[in-house]
Amino acid sequence: MEHSLYIDIMTPHKRCCSPINRGLAESQSHNSFVKETKSEISMNKHNILFIGLDTHKEFVEIAYIEDQRGAQAVHFGRVSSAKASITRLARQFQSKYPEATLHFVYEAGPCGYWIYRLLTSLGHCCYVIAPSLIPKKPGEKIKTDKRDALKLARLLKSEDLTEIYVPEPEDEAIRDLSRARETAMKDLKDAKYQLKALQLRNNINYRGTANWSLKHLRWLTELILPHPSQQIVLQEYLQTISERIARLKRLDNELEHHVKKWR
Repeated sequence: MEHSLYIDIMTPHKRCCSPINRGLAESQSHNSFVKETKSEISMNKHNILFIGLDTHKEFVEIAYIEDQRGAQAVHFGRVSSAKASITRLARQFQSKYPEATLHFVYEAGPCGYWIYRLLTSLGHCCYVIAPSLIPKKPGEKIKTDKRDALKLARLLKSEDLTEIYVPEPEDEAIRDLSRARETAMKDLKDAKYQLKALQLRNNINYRGTANWSLKHLRWLTELILPHPSQQIVLQEYLQTISERIARLKRLDNELEHHVKKWR
C-alpha cells in the first residue's frame, strides 16, 4: 500500500496553514539568537529563509541560509526533538526574520511526518526529502549531523531537492494497520516453519493433503513425541500458531472494516 510520489520541490502545491500555539523550553545557548535591536531586525527583511533540519529521535540539528546572493549557510545548533522545542525554534526564526517566509526541509525517515505537520500547522512551508535523491558530490564520504543540516539548507535554496508526497494522517493510519497485518502474516509463517522443523528433526510426516487445515491441526494436537520436553515444545508451538491465526483474523477484519470508511 506504500507509494513514492515525487514532486518537483518548487512547485506551489503546498499551502501554509493557520498557526496554532505550542509550548516552550530550549537551552540558554540560543538566547542570543533572538536578542536583537529594532535596527538589526529591520535589516533582516529577506523573502525566504531556508532551514535544514537533520532529525533524530532525541534531537534535531539545525542550519539555515538567507536568500541573498552569496549568503553562506550558518549552523544554528541542536535542539530537543520535543514538539515544544520545534515550535519555539520556528518562533525564534520568525522573530529574527519577521519579513521572511520560513522554508524548512528534512529527510524522510523513521521519525515520520509529525515535524512536517507541526510546522505547516504553524503557517510555515516544510518539505520532506527522499534521502536517496539528495545530490552527492564525488568523494563526499564524511557525514555528520552538522554537515547534513548545512547541506539540506544549501540544496533547498538552490532548488536541487526532490520532495516526497506526505500522506494525510488518515492515509498513514490505514498504512499502519496494513503493516500490522503484514507483520502478523510473517509471524504466523515463522511459527509454522518452527513447527515443521521440529517434525522434520523427529521424522514425523503428515500423510494428508492440505497443510494447516482443521484436519491437519487436529492431527498435530494428537502427536506424541518421544520425550516430555519435546512434547512441551510441540504444545508451545501449537499454542503460538493458534494465537497468531486469531491475531491475523482480527487484523483482517479490522482492515476490511476501516478501508470501507476510508476516503
